[in-house]
Amino acid sequence: MQPSVAPGEDAVQALMLASRAFVGLTARSLADLDADVTLPQFRALAVLAVAGPQRSIDIAAELKVNPSTCTRMCDRLVRKGLVRRTRSSNDRRVVRLRLTRTGHDIVEQVITRRRDELTRLVAATAELWQPVVTDALRAFAYAAGEPNEHDWWLGWAAHASDVTDSDQPATE
Repeated sequence: MQPSVAPGEDAVQALMLASRAFVGLTARSLADLDADVTLPQFRALAVLAVAGPQRSIDIAAELKVNPSTCTRMCDRLVRKGLVRRTRSSNDRRVVRLRLTRTGHDIVEQVITRRRDELTRLVAATAELWQPVVTDALRAFAYAAGEPNEHDWWLGWAAHASDVTDSDQPATE
């Protein structure tokens, strides 16, 4: 007799497995670039890519990390030339972070590599991708607060103009 499984436990286990696969896919895509960027740093770059210039406190809230942790991480990104600090023209106390061209290029390359790998994996498992599976994945992502792919890319494209051409960190 098989032990009873709590309702939804199979789905939770499958999602845990898939989650590890997605993180591994992102880590490999990032490692292949030899960009000396950690996964948490990449997440911060992705926030800036989608949302445009942000205050450090806003990035911390989005990533659900302590503000001081985020500030240290952003300091490292500035030193690496991936992010630049700019002061608001309306309120000089407000400092926003924005991607440099190099930071933007890293995000673009990782996204492209991830998409290519996902395309390969979906092709290898094509017989499993029934509408009910893709609908369930979309519903799961929406419940987790993720925008749909179209809206995500619109944010990405809309904020491409927020990228600075200078790869040199700003001095304050």
